[in-house]
Amino acid sequence: MSVLQVTGNTVPLRARRARSLIAFAALIVVIVVLASIHAGIGARPVRPATLLQAIFAYDASNFEHQILWKLRLARLAAALLVGAALGVAGLLLQSLLRNPLGEPHILGLNAGASLAAVTTSSLPFLAGGLARPLVAALGAGLLFALVLALASAGRSGMTMLKVTFCGIALSALASSLTSALLILDEETLQEMRLWLAGDLAGIGYDMIGAASAPIVAGMLLAFLIAPRLNALALGDAAATGLGVSVGSTRFIGLAATALLCGASVSVAGPIGFIGLIVPHAARWLSGGDLRVALPLSALTGSALLLSADIAARMLSSPHELATGIMTALIGAPIFIIAASRYFR
Repeated sequence: MSVLQVTGNTVPLRARRARSLIAFAALIVVIVVLASIHAGIGARPVRPATLLQAIFAYDASNFEHQILWKLRLARLAAALLVGAALGVAGLLLQSLLRNPLGEPHILGLNAGASLAAVTTSSLPFLAGGLARPLVAALGAGLLFALVLALASAGRSGMTMLKVTFCGIALSALASSLTSALLILDEETLQEMRLWLAGDLAGIGYDMIGAASAPIVAGMLLAFLIAPRLNALALGDAAATGLGVSVGSTRFIGLAATALLCGASVSVAGPIGFIGLIVPHAARWLSGGDLRVALPLSALTGSALLLSADIAARMLSSPHELATGIMTALIGAPIFIIAASRYFR
């Protein structure tokens, strides 16, 4: 029987495929259910039947249909898009660095994207279209490059511990600079206060459309190098022996990660810990094959962010919490537990 070697465990190919198919089907069902709940909750509850009518037989004179299309479906689309992007970005980081604690929020990408977005927010020629997500992606990439450069310094070279701590330190520095810039500009601070906490409220279709192109590009790059990532999991020497260019694979993967994180931050702000939790679940469901784990990460990320946004809207109703607060409440304890396990 064909087998796949996964971190020392032998997983039968047939069982792996069956588990992956079940996971795909289950995640799609979960997302459909969560999407119905997400679109239905609010000051005016909407039934699932009305949601279907609004999607397939829109009536401009129906007030509930207008609520759904003008407000709730845009927020739903943002949750699906951003969750998928962050899930894939987390899997890419953990695979490229072979670091189980790799996550865009922890390693500085979200903070770099936020700093770039805030720094350029007053420039009129960067106000709309693709400019904002691309500038955020550039900021994410530059700060993460600095994290890797600092983590590689010294005789020991780059280690999981050094990358994690350098990421945390530079994230804190970039976040402080972002806060300082906003304090100096009170008007912008009021506009971006909720965005900085990571929030899906008030997102329009124009923002989603602008972020879609970089996210799709990042996803395509991720799927392009998925077979190489499987080889890279065996180690740099083994991957080189199999004909994989380690340097170009890492460069393409980090470029894809920057696009995914920058576009996500430009839409919803720096939402953390989705990219930490999702990859572990996706790898387990896929049996370790990253060609399967990548789409599973996208689906799992969408489901997790939908769940977090539903909780943010319902826990303190009629008021809402920022979605990023909910992901932090879940993700921070998981990070602490994981860090204590890997660094003991």
